Amino acid sequence: MERVLDYKELAKILTHGGYGPKDVPWWGESNLGGWFTDEEIDAVTSIMRRSMEWTVGFDHGQEIENFEKAFAEYCDAKYAVAINSCGTGLDMAMICLELEEGDEVVCPATNFKAAHLSIIGQGGKVVFCEVDPQTHNLDPEDVERRITSKTRAIVPVHMNGLSAPMDEIIRLAEKYQHPKYGPLKVIGDAARSCGAKYKGEKVGSKGWMNVFSFHTRKLMTTLGEGGAITTNDSDLAQRLYNIRRYGGEAEWGSNYKMTSVQAAFGLVQLKRLDSMIQKRIEVASKRTEILKSVEELTLPYEPEGYMHVYYVYSLLVPPEWAGEKRDKIISMLGDKYKIVCSITSPPTYKRYEYIRRKCGDPGLAVSEMIADRLLCLPLHPLMTDKQNEFVCAALIETINRIK
Repeated sequence: MERVLDYKELAKILTHGGYGPKDVPWWGESNLGGWFTDEEIDAVTSIMRRSMEWTVGFDHGQEIENFEKAFAEYCDAKYAVAINSCGTGLDMAMICLELEEGDEVVCPATNFKAAHLSIIGQGGKVVFCEVDPQTHNLDPEDVERRITSKTRAIVPVHMNGLSAPMDEIIRLAEKYQHPKYGPLKVIGDAARSCGAKYKGEKVGSKGWMNVFSFHTRKLMTTLGEGGAITTNDSDLAQRLYNIRRYGGEAEWGSNYKMTSVQAAFGLVQLKRLDSMIQKRIEVASKRTEILKSVEELTLPYEPEGYMHVYYVYSLLVPPEWAGEKRDKIISMLGDKYKIVCSITSPPTYKRYEYIRRKCGDPGLAVSEMIADRLLCLPLHPLMTDKQNEFVCAALIETINRIK
C-alpha cells in the first residue's frame, strides 16, 4: 500500500523530537556502510591473542585463505584474491593487461577516479563513455561507438548498488577483438555493489575479473580498508596472487596483501552481508513508497532480473531543475535538517583537474546532465522507519519550498 505524507503529517514529522539528527549530520555515503557485532570483535581479538607469541606474529595466512574461499563462493566465482583496497585491485588489473603505448580502455566517466587513475598509471588511454540515464551504468551502444583497433579492455562500473549490463558488454568484448591480444577484457569495478545480482547471479561472477572494495563506507568492511578481486581464470588468479606479494618468483609485484586480522573480521561480515543488504533494501523500498508520488523526482531504477543493493539512494530532479535548483535543495537539506546529500558521482573529468589534464574533456552530454540532476539521500540498513520518514519529509518540504 502506498505511503503518502500529507501536509499535517509532514509538519509533525519535521517538528517532533527524535526523528532527525541532533549534533551529527547524516551523510549521503554513510561513514560505516554496514555495522559490526561482538562476533567480529571476538574474531579480531582471537587473532591478536594468537599473534602475541613472538614465534607466531601476524603473518599467518589461513584466515586470508578462508576469507578468499568464502568470498569466491559468495560471488559465484572460482577464485578470489584478497587485497588491501579496491584502488590497488584496479592497479593490479591494469598491470595484468600489460598496456602498451596507445592502448585504450573504455570506461564510464561517471565514477570515482580510481579506475581512471589506474589506467593512466599503467600508461593507457582512458576513453570515456556515456551512461544509461535510467540505470546510471555504462551504455553498451555508446561503448560500441568508442571501440577502435587500439581498445584493450572495457571497465563497466556496477554503479551505486546496481549491476552493469554484463552480458551486453561481454558480447561486445568478444565481437571486437584486438589485432594482437584477441577478445577485449572486461574488468568490473564492483566497489559499490558487493552482493548485487544480475540475472540471478552475483556481481563478481562475469567478466575477466571484478574488483571489490571493503572500505568503511561500503556494504561490508574489513576494518575500514580492504578489497578483493574475483575471477574464473586460473592463470589470472595465480598472477594476481603473485603480484600482491612481491611477484612470487617470476615477475614484478609489490605488497598489496590484506592482513589476517582484516580477513577474520571480513569473514564474519561476509556471513552477515545478505542480512545487512536485506535491511538496506527494505529501507529503500519504504522510501520509494513514500517518494513515488512526488512528481519532481525520478526514483532509483531496477531492471527486471536485477537486484539493486542501494549503496546510495540515487534521485534525479527534473531537467529544468538541473544545477542551481538541485544545488539549492542540497544546501537547504544540509543547513536546516543536517541531511548531507552526496552527488555519487559526477564525471571525473569535471571534478578532478588531474583527470581532465590527462584525459581531456569529452563533453559527455548525458553524463553531465545526470550529474547536474543527481542527489543521493542518506540511507543505512539500521535506519528506523521514523528516521527514514524524516529524511523523506525533509526532502518533500524542501521541494515544496523550491516550487
